[in-house]
Amino acid sequence: MAATKLIDVRRGMVLNMDGQLYYCLDRDLNTPGNWRAILYLKLKNLKSGSITDTRVQPDDKVEVVFLDTRDHTYSYKDGDEYVFMDAETFEQVNLGNDMVGDMMKYLRENDTVKITFYDGKALSMELPQTVSLKVIETEPSIKGATAAAQTKRAVLETGLEIQVPSFITEGELLVVQTEDGKYLRRAKE
Repeated sequence: MAATKLIDVRRGMVLNMDGQLYYCLDRDLNTPGNWRAILYLKLKNLKSGSITDTRVQPDDKVEVVFLDTRDHTYSYKDGDEYVFMDAETFEQVNLGNDMVGDMMKYLRENDTVKITFYDGKALSMELPQTVSLKVIETEPSIKGATAAAQTKRAVLETGLEIQVPSFITEGELLVVQTEDGKYLRRAKE
């Protein structure tokens, strides 16, 4: 952790301002002639997710924070917490439902996620862009159905419910986007 002048802040840096962590989304330095320079920062609060535009003095100091992001494998659920294991050190990390939430609908045992830490404390968890999940329940496929035809509801092995093309059958492995839960394609076995 190092203190630096705000004028040296760049996009992508994480700052500790008033005990809160902010990710710098954008910066704009305005130097109007012989007046004092003004720096505008667009910051995202890493705890709440809110985005704010802030006007600051370029010579003020701020603490630059370095975050540690590592791959972890989902192991099991222990009461109200989910246990993940570091892929390199094999240390276990317990994350509560407040951090994991609905993301568990995309995870099976041994799936890999990225967990970001600050001072040894987990800040956030990030899913891969896509996951492969098996269909456990859906209506029977319709003969002659094509990819552009209607959709139907399917329940996947993690309990996630999505809309799939009508030719999909139970037992198939599907590729699903984790951002919005949309069906992409059949997975290669």
